[in-house]
Amino acid sequence: MKNPFEKLVEHFGSQNATAAALGVKQGTVSGWVRGVHGMAAEVAMRAEIVTNGEIKARDLRPSIPGHAA
Repeated sequence: MKNPFEKLVEHFGSQNATAAALGVKQGTVSGWVRGVHGMAAEVAMRAEIVTNGEIKARDLRPSIPGHAA
């Protein structure tokens, strides 16, 4: 089963495309996928918006209340 970050990358097609869509560096995306560090709440909400709700901010950052974006 894919983690939410892998699903996010799959949505955009690559780590580079994910980074460009969210305004972060590719290395940051790699860190999320590998579990090295978490995602900032602001970026998680941005991800939910740019994926039209396909990827939920709460799945990327569990501390965010449901339907925050």
